[in-house]
Amino acid sequence: MSTLQPQARRATIDDLSKLAPLWRAEGLASHDLEKRFKEFQVIEGADGDVLGAVGLQISSQEGRLHSETFAHPEDSDALRQHLWERVQMVANNHGIIRLWTQLESPFWHHVGFTAASGDLMVRLPGVFAGDHRPWSFYQLRSETTPAVLIDREFAVFREAEKERTEKMFRQARVLKMIAVTLAVVVLSFVIIWAFFFVRLQRQRRRR
Repeated sequence: MSTLQPQARRATIDDLSKLAPLWRAEGLASHDLEKRFKEFQVIEGADGDVLGAVGLQISSQEGRLHSETFAHPEDSDALRQHLWERVQMVANNHGIIRLWTQLESPFWHHVGFTAASGDLMVRLPGVFAGDHRPWSFYQLRSETTPAVLIDREFAVFREAEKERTEKMFRQARVLKMIAVTLAVVVLSFVIIWAFFFVRLQRQRRRR
């Protein structure tokens, strides 16, 4: 592992070039996952490399863990622990009641995922398309918790505001870069104009 304290965060578009090779190495559909990069939580090392990632698909108050991948398989469980802590925080912020998964690593069973019974399977959202493997679930909270919807709406609003602020900062950086570039170009033209103007004045004096 490249760092003793890896940082877990939401994936950004800048992570795509690092995630794609990991997805392909895992035999995952990289082309499809690239369109859904915002679902992914990533572990970033000290050097900025993506050490691991897992997808968190959300449908109403249900979530699905999918498409996990790691740069160094020998460190996978340690990295899963960091991702699991991050996933729980995100899930709670969105008011998610249950997490579903078809991931087969023993780690997920150790943290509390259990096999989903037939009665519970009727609650599995149809958008969570899966294969023939069995489903496991993790109950985050009671379905009768009265504050769930309020908490979820507030969390979604807070996340949207955070994204809007980050977008404004990115746009400000781009505008600053454009302004600096234009200033350099204008300054270059002024210097060139001054050079030729002085040269022309000297030529006139010699005449």
